[in-house]
Amino acid sequence: MDLATSDPHDTRRFAAALAGLLEPGDLVSLTGELGAGKTCVAQGVAAALGVTEPVTSPSFLLRRDYAGRVPLVHLDVYRLETLEEVLDTGWLDAADEAVVLVEWGDAVQPLLPADHVEVELALADPASVPSELGAPEPRRVRVRAHGPRWAARRDELHAVLAPWRNERRVAAGRGGRADDGGSRNRAAPEGSD
Repeated sequence: MDLATSDPHDTRRFAAALAGLLEPGDLVSLTGELGAGKTCVAQGVAAALGVTEPVTSPSFLLRRDYAGRVPLVHLDVYRLETLEEVLDTGWLDAADEAVVLVEWGDAVQPLLPADHVEVELALADPASVPSELGAPEPRRVRVRAHGPRWAARRDELHAVLAPWRNERRVAAGRGGRADDGGSRNRAAPEGSD
């Protein structure tokens, strides 16, 4: 499902809408280049799940656990070199009772459960760099649902995320150009979109 957000606030609103569908045992893989908005999505999900403390990227801690209406485990695997290092964070122990967000989830694809959601983020115009604080930062967002649990929730997922699917928004998020959704350099993973 190809979507677009207009700025960081809108990206957090999108994430909060997605969080409304998340339940313990769900995993969300966040992918995209540095600065694409992965932590912004984590902030929106956390707020919607009732987390009151600030949410930052756990780049140096690797894992942060948050208490909310639903427990949240937030991983950033950017600095990890092996799958064993990811397993050493102990996130699998909490996976059944928590929502798990994995920044750089594409790097640990073999460890992801069959049932998960992938949120791929990209700058709408990769050539543009925001020139001032608070400047709009549109993003292209691609959501892919994987596995039978998410297949059963596909219609609900599409309905909840419909406000970000407006064709004008998606076209604006592409900079008005035709685009293949970021799959130029790699095969798209299997799953429903």
